[in-house]
Amino acid sequence: MNILVLNSGSSSLKYKLFSAEKAQVLAYGLVERIGMPGGLGKITHQNQDNGKYEAEEEIPDHQKALRMVLHLLTDEKWGVLRDLNEIDGIGHRVLHGGEVFKESVLVTPADVQKMEELIELGPLHMPANIMGIKACAELVPGVPQVAVFDTAFHQTMPKKAFLYALPADLYKKHRVRRYGFHGTSHRYVSGQAAKVLGRPLESLKMITAHLGNGSSLAAINGGKVVDTSMGLTPLEGLVMGTRSGDLDPAIVPFIGNKLNLNPEETDAYLNKKSGFLGMTGYSDMRDIQRERLAGNERAQEAYELFIYRITKYIGSYTVALKGLDLLVFTAGIGENDWQTRADICRELEFMGVKMDYAKNEQLRGEETVLSLADSKVTILLIPTNEELIIARDTMALISK
Repeated sequence: MNILVLNSGSSSLKYKLFSAEKAQVLAYGLVERIGMPGGLGKITHQNQDNGKYEAEEEIPDHQKALRMVLHLLTDEKWGVLRDLNEIDGIGHRVLHGGEVFKESVLVTPADVQKMEELIELGPLHMPANIMGIKACAELVPGVPQVAVFDTAFHQTMPKKAFLYALPADLYKKHRVRRYGFHGTSHRYVSGQAAKVLGRPLESLKMITAHLGNGSSLAAINGGKVVDTSMGLTPLEGLVMGTRSGDLDPAIVPFIGNKLNLNPEETDAYLNKKSGFLGMTGYSDMRDIQRERLAGNERAQEAYELFIYRITKYIGSYTVALKGLDLLVFTAGIGENDWQTRADICRELEFMGVKMDYAKNEQLRGEETVLSLADSKVTILLIPTNEELIIARDTMALISK
């Protein structure tokens, strides 16, 4: 069974084609700069034989981007399919399911309408996600589509974890609550962690740390999320590449007044001009590490703030879980930056956390145990695979 997984961003389209039964990637790629005025879009495509294709041309919308992808997948030189009839299902990453979608769904026109009603909860990403679904319905009609929601895994949170202390009508009428994101990643690594340890997921209290340009933590008890660091939007929580993370809400109007910004501009300021970028001029952790080691004081301050916020959340989530068996690192920073992992674990040594620091320093992006045998908390590095989760959900739903 061949499953095409799509992740539609506002100006990009990531894709992977899976042979789902074997969890084998047949082809993958990225279309960038979709709909950008005055410039060319770019597509990069790679197949299972390591054949790589790159091209630049005008890509005015997601439908054109998808046409390019489908053409390459069936191209005589670069493709891996004889024709589009060999695509058995299409899985979409969708940012926000609100309280409507608590699990993945086989998409119907009614579901698309419900997603459109949720656009206000994710105005930057939801329109592109929906565009991807509509483009597939037009270009490959009859192929079943599945929507996998970033928020769904976190829907097990109790009210005490997801409610804000605001007038009740804001939740009842306008759906203002904590939803959490990166759910597909947290779901994958928590399940994979249990497999690595050979223990039932239901028996584990764990914190999964998805650390990348966007970062979030999840407290997971027996496979169910009890709390997570992102909120109504991905802005809440940890310090990130361009997002501020947690701050005093009164700062928002204060910034608007001082900088003469309207609400939309203030939102963009906090989401796109803050975090590491705002503090240092760099948004990438690799740059932060290089600069702080070169004596850049602002980079050092940003890094210390990042570590402090993460360990503070881990402490609070250990309380929420009433104990901690397992700490899992994943995503770009979590998988590849040994120094960040080491500095987090040093701050947790009072909890009985014992990392094998020598082993940790040698490893990047490799599924492994990083703790010493006598550590009270097992430390794991698990590379995330959100696309595989989407492919599996798609295969399961269309097989029914």
